[in-house]
Amino acid sequence: MERRTTGTEEMDALTIIQRIAPLKLQDLQMLFGLFEEVRFDKQQNIIQAGKNSHYLYFLKTGSCRVFYHKEEREVILDFAFPGDVLISLNSYVHGKPGYETIQSLEPVTAYRINTAQLQSLFANTLGIANWGRKLAEVETLKIEYRLMSKLFKTATESYQELLDRAPEIVNQIKLGFIASYLGISQVTLSRIRGKR
Repeated sequence: MERRTTGTEEMDALTIIQRIAPLKLQDLQMLFGLFEEVRFDKQQNIIQAGKNSHYLYFLKTGSCRVFYHKEEREVILDFAFPGDVLISLNSYVHGKPGYETIQSLEPVTAYRINTAQLQSLFANTLGIANWGRKLAEVETLKIEYRLMSKLFKTATESYQELLDRAPEIVNQIKLGFIASYLGISQVTLSRIRGKR
């Protein structure tokens, strides 16, 4: 599963919706009506571990890190770039607190959707319900892809894939965050970067 951004630093709402699954015009208009543009400052938690998230977000501009706490340290699971979904699957699927924190790495603009309103559309509109199913499938596949990468790819391969997703943005992320994501030390990351 390839996880590339568009290479731009901004992603509009209609493009984000249609990338997940194409919708008929009427369904597209109803779903688009739920999108609310919101802004977050640098290092602001958008989704907080241990709390139920009542929204899902689609990144318009900026970047975020997805992490959890393990024994007094932060372990980075992933990064999010324009066009990516910011979601706690546990909250989205089960209505329960999530395990991860999603924090902005820089000022971020995102589109926010209230999950209760979205669930109402799912109950009343087959096209949007199918779109929601596809969204959950895509996010589940991202988790599987992360797991497979951790198990079978080298840190060098994983770093290259991260660069391929958003090269301009990755170069602005703290090395410690990237090293945590790759599961290596900053010294090893510096060696990998030095070979480029």
